[in-house]
Amino acid sequence: MKRLVLIRHGESTWNKLNVFTGWTDVPLSETGVDEARKGGKILKEKGFDFKMAYTSYLTRAIKTLWLVLEEMDLMFIPEVKHWRLNEKHYGELQGLNKAETAAKYGDKQVLLWRRSFDVPPSPLHDEDKRNPRTDRRYEGVDPLDLPLTESLKDVINRMIPYWNNDIKPSLKKHGEILVAAHGNSLRALVMHLKNMSEEQILAFNIPTAVPYVFEFDDAMNLQKDYFLGDPDEIKKLMEAVANQGKSK
Repeated sequence: MKRLVLIRHGESTWNKLNVFTGWTDVPLSETGVDEARKGGKILKEKGFDFKMAYTSYLTRAIKTLWLVLEEMDLMFIPEVKHWRLNEKHYGELQGLNKAETAAKYGDKQVLLWRRSFDVPPSPLHDEDKRNPRTDRRYEGVDPLDLPLTESLKDVINRMIPYWNNDIKPSLKKHGEILVAAHGNSLRALVMHLKNMSEEQILAFNIPTAVPYVFEFDDAMNLQKDYFLGDPDEIKKLMEAVANQGKSK
């Protein structure tokens, strides 16, 4: 059996403020730190023993990974950072309050921007200071690969090749790996792994810092998937994520 664990980063300071974050690099909030440690504790209690870990180029995911591994006494394992695990790029929405944006444009429009399959927000201008092409961490990435906005479809197009070429072979080799990333990069992978429809993924929310386990047989066929934790608490956390983009 092979086990892949996905964990969305803990609450960030901009999550707390209900702001579109995307590729903006912000830290975890105090709550987010606690959430990440809690995720690590439950993984240790359940006997997980990762051999390899993956995360994005963004601090909130990196710090979540480190806190989880610290709780598990696994800080020594190899970790790989890659931009393809970054959050969906929200274009000009980055830095705007979600509820205020919904009040201005309507809940339906903001839901499309947040959760639709192929409708991206308005892109950043090339000269915008938020353009990732001016960020040192992406110096080694082809500028043509760096987005100025994205839909979930775009995230899937950058994420799934990385799954097929890097993470999946690593899982097959090591047997148990951890991926700490973001709501939409993980939703893209979940949609692929579970063969979900566009309608199904629209309604699917991943709570912060709750370990999400996928079990595969030795031929890498998915056998089952499940969250670790109290089901009622997880349901409330999912509902909280769903309500972030509403005006009230």
